[in-house]
Amino acid sequence: MSGRLTDEHILITGGSRGIGAAIVEKCLLEGANVSFIDLEGEEGENLLTKLNQDSKLLFVRGNVCSAEDLKSWSDASRKKFGSITGLVNNAGRNSYADPVTMTEQQWEDVFDVDLKAAWLAAREALPDMIANKRGSIVNIASVHANMTYPSMFPYAAAKSGLVGLTRSMALEVGPHQIRVNALSPGYTETFLVKEFFERNDPALRQKVLEVHPMNRMAKPAEIANCVAFLLSTEASFVTGANWIADGGLTSRFAG
Repeated sequence: MSGRLTDEHILITGGSRGIGAAIVEKCLLEGANVSFIDLEGEEGENLLTKLNQDSKLLFVRGNVCSAEDLKSWSDASRKKFGSITGLVNNAGRNSYADPVTMTEQQWEDVFDVDLKAAWLAAREALPDMIANKRGSIVNIASVHANMTYPSMFPYAAAKSGLVGLTRSMALEVGPHQIRVNALSPGYTETFLVKEFFERNDPALRQKVLEVHPMNRMAKPAEIANCVAFLLSTEASFVTGANWIADGGLTSRFAG
């Protein structure tokens, strides 16, 4: 049986672990040819071995903040799979700083990965999509673009910017029948979330669970399912939107 993404060519940033790895796996299950980039070379190679689909999968070790690395990646992907039809900007980072003690370098590191890299990757993928008059881009934002907690500066600001980029880009490329959407996950069982709790009060994890109406965090595969939908033609009239997959968390704080 054909999947929702059969023969599509999907690029994914930050695909070696966590939500990114789940997106890689889901896109493969849906029939896509998948190419992902990550600085974590060993974890990327481990994922390649685990999935064991050399004919439909490509991994390139590189820095998503480097225009040169992204060009090399997209060129290698085209050589193997042809025109690019989809892009998932999943790479992200936080500095866990505060507005007073944060350095300019820390600020730039977060905004480079969480915001600038999404534009740089889109700049590589969009020419193919424009030429073919179709394509879909999904930017992985965060529930912190809609509400936030202490110790999330400047991550919340960068992810809010990513939602703004999504809306603006959707207007720019919509006439070419290209869709651009954001997906804002809530707390998800990943290494980044584990790191966040470890840096704060250990009791914070339970407090966070308690404010979720579903009393749990998301599994990476649940977020990947949403991404696959937004990439697919089932979402053919969805663009410029910020989809929230947070187990009802923001509903509790809605004004």
